[in-house]
Amino acid sequence: MYYCRPHQGDGEADGMDSQRGGRDGPNPARAHLPWHDVHVCQRSHGEHRTLEDYPPDAQGLSASRTYGRMVDFDFLLDFMLQTPGMHMSSDRGITSQGAKDDAGLMFRYREKENAEGSPWTEDYKPGTFILLTHAADAFPEGGRAGFLRWLKSRCTLGLVDSHEHHHGLDAIWDKFGKCFVVVDSIIHYEPIYRAFLRRLMSVLKNDGVNWAELRFTWSLNYCRDRQEEPEKDYTHMFQVIEEEVARFKASPEGEGFWGLTTIWTSLRSNPTRPLVESMDHCITTKIQFPHLIAGYDVVGFEDFGRPLVDLLPELFWFRKQCAEEGVNLPFFFHAGETLGDGTATDSNLYDAILLGTRRIGHAYSLYKHPLLIDMVKEKRILVESRARSPMSLCNDDPAMLGQDTSGMSHDFWQALQGWDNLGLAGLGSLAENSVRWSAFEDEGQAEWIKGVREASLGDGIKAKRIKEWQVEWEKFCLWIVTEYGEEFDPDVAVSKPVDEESAI
Repeated sequence: MYYCRPHQGDGEADGMDSQRGGRDGPNPARAHLPWHDVHVCQRSHGEHRTLEDYPPDAQGLSASRTYGRMVDFDFLLDFMLQTPGMHMSSDRGITSQGAKDDAGLMFRYREKENAEGSPWTEDYKPGTFILLTHAADAFPEGGRAGFLRWLKSRCTLGLVDSHEHHHGLDAIWDKFGKCFVVVDSIIHYEPIYRAFLRRLMSVLKNDGVNWAELRFTWSLNYCRDRQEEPEKDYTHMFQVIEEEVARFKASPEGEGFWGLTTIWTSLRSNPTRPLVESMDHCITTKIQFPHLIAGYDVVGFEDFGRPLVDLLPELFWFRKQCAEEGVNLPFFFHAGETLGDGTATDSNLYDAILLGTRRIGHAYSLYKHPLLIDMVKEKRILVESRARSPMSLCNDDPAMLGQDTSGMSHDFWQALQGWDNLGLAGLGSLAENSVRWSAFEDEGQAEWIKGVREASLGDGIKAKRIKEWQVEWEKFCLWIVTEYGEEFDPDVAVSKPVDEESAI
């Protein structure tokens, strides 16, 4: 998760009005989300309300989200177990704790069910697919329930992982990478993929998020329903996204949901050939589904490389190909996700800005560079994590980090607890910025800057969405005053007439 302080406005159209904020949650009575002034969150005598004490609000955009790491794994793993024909394989017999922690796992549909053998024995033949329900029931430590607990641990970073700092960054990134491999194997089968998308949109909408921009790094291992061979391109995968988004928006549950798009990402550590192949797939898929790809990024542990300066030939080739094909794929770079000083990773911030990135993910090291801070402000580049102006609050891998949700409430709640001066206006500013810097449609650089500058005073989709968000924020602020005004505002309490009987 990433948190950031509020941008309090730059004096132009639609900097955040101090009285705005928001989201139209279902029913305040079933409150379960944050977004409240810090004074509302803390009782005067020191008691703290919990996350469940508050209703959903208008959170707007969910950006910098990593595709595949956003749906609660209890749901996902249970659905996989119920999916006919699902099998499991391992690169070794899983007979020790080390194998449980590190074995390479694969989940695939197989038409011919194989219930012979077990991955939990010494004589297991590596790569053999075993019927998933059979393997789960035979798990030596608690049967199916134990299997689900173990498999979830292979998909998430737990408390132990987060506390063992002495292992260093390399160790946690190694575990993170293994989680990605397992999860991608699970969701890249059409029936599970459709369920994943439906669950994702449902949780987002229920949490007050009406628009999502999802980053992903997709290998070509996606299979259609009841097919064992992976697709050769991404056409069917995006067709499924298009169908499921349309179906959800047409449902009663999805009323008011704006939709979602993706930011295509390639692994920055890849050598030139696979990197260019990924870029080529991106352009081809963009031509087929222009509304479902908003931009391009390179991802992965920055300290492992490659730095952006090393990727310049490939990035310039990508830009040239986009121009020749007539597609608009701006950059939304991750950069500066490092604690180093003057390293190649630290320098990624310079190159991201010079390459015209519209937003920067993470930017941990930005505070060390006063010149870059000024350039970010001047160029109106949104920072998706750090305390710089302007910025939005985002999360990254909520399910994989153990939050069991796709929504933004945990992020806003923790930000609220962490900063005494954040307040309702600050939360509203973060949410409005997320809408203001959203990629709702293809725009050239001049159009993009114009839309960001004009905000709700413009005439495009962005202006329309900001106005809709502002209405919901006003509703939320009214709910705050109605629900808590008497409790936290002495003037409200004094102005109310005193009941004569209770006063005697």
